[in-house]
Amino acid sequence: MKEKEQVILVARKDPQEKEERFQSSLEELQSLTETANGEVRKIMTQKRDRVHPATYLGQGKLEEIKEAAEEVEADVIIFNDELSPGQLRNVSNYVERRVIDRSQLILDIFAGRARTKEGKLQVELAQLQYLLPRLAGQGTELSRLGGGIGTRGPGETKLETDRRHIRRRIDDIKKRLDSVVKQRDQYRSRRKENRAFQIAIVGYTNAGKSTFFNRVTESDSFEEDLLFATLDPLTRQMKLPSGFQALVSDTVGFIQDLPTTLIAAFRSTLEEVTEADFILHMVDASHPDHLQQEKTVLKLLDDLGATHLPMLTVYNKKDLIQGDFIPDAHPSLTVSVHDPIDLKRILNHIELVLKDEWDEYDLFIPASEGKRLQTFKKDTLITSMNFLEDKEGYALHGFIHPEHPLKHQIL
Repeated sequence: MKEKEQVILVARKDPQEKEERFQSSLEELQSLTETANGEVRKIMTQKRDRVHPATYLGQGKLEEIKEAAEEVEADVIIFNDELSPGQLRNVSNYVERRVIDRSQLILDIFAGRARTKEGKLQVELAQLQYLLPRLAGQGTELSRLGGGIGTRGPGETKLETDRRHIRRRIDDIKKRLDSVVKQRDQYRSRRKENRAFQIAIVGYTNAGKSTFFNRVTESDSFEEDLLFATLDPLTRQMKLPSGFQALVSDTVGFIQDLPTTLIAAFRSTLEEVTEADFILHMVDASHPDHLQQEKTVLKLLDDLGATHLPMLTVYNKKDLIQGDFIPDAHPSLTVSVHDPIDLKRILNHIELVLKDEWDEYDLFIPASEGKRLQTFKKDTLITSMNFLEDKEGYALHGFIHPEHPLKHQIL
């Protein structure tokens, strides 16, 4: 195991900002740092109306940071905000330490976590777009870095080459990503032709999405108590209690103040959501700032144009909730996804929401048409199925998606 880097966190508190929001953002920065294999030695904050254009914080505070860095032998100083290229350079020169900001930290974690070709390309694209305006005067700092938090990914030698090389690389990655997206679109349209029903699990990072996904699909997606455990959207098959088959996708976790380069780069991992027929919104109910987290996700769903889809909010980690808990969303369930009974409750509830949205039907299928019967079992929600001896066939009662191709077989 690589030795942990010693880190000082720095944050500016705007007097207008609520204390809870500020604390929650700081805790998140701390979790991000730990996820990136850093050890937080000290947290330094300053109340300040506005950002100093050249050094982000005032001279006095920078002096304090420099002293603290020497005292705890810090390897890196991480700011809880995105710094401009000039600020990054000036602060780094002043404190004589490696300085990175929140965006760079998040990009760094993404670089370490991406598994698929597409995920890796997207991270590299975001890193290069972030670095391009920050290249001037970075040569000396970069040669001094020798790796560490905020430097993973494209690597120093690439970054020291001129901007032209980086621009060329950006164009090249964009072309490659386009072809990956086209392939994915073909794959999606094939799924649409087969009228596969799709459920997308969304939610804040570390809310329990992958745990739920693994339990219902019996798969082994990466599941850990770390931020951004999942980066590449996975899609697997799952069965609802009635026998109805659905595809379920686990998406990348949302986060406050996600770097803009990343929102653009990870658009396609979130596009799975816009293609879905149903959204399962997972919330960590034990988190002190869960309401803000819920709003962050809903806003992003709105930006993606996915708010019209039927949605079930699942408040997870009920075993860790302290005090009374009042759900904010409707329909919702409060559960622990580690509890098999709660998992069943979620699946039953998905069916309830679908029954509300779908068309009810009654149908008779002769016993000789076994294949047709199987299709209805798989592609519609059957609530009752009785064998009628006198007619030698099955009377079905169930619910079907209003636009499903099987609909024409129901008169």
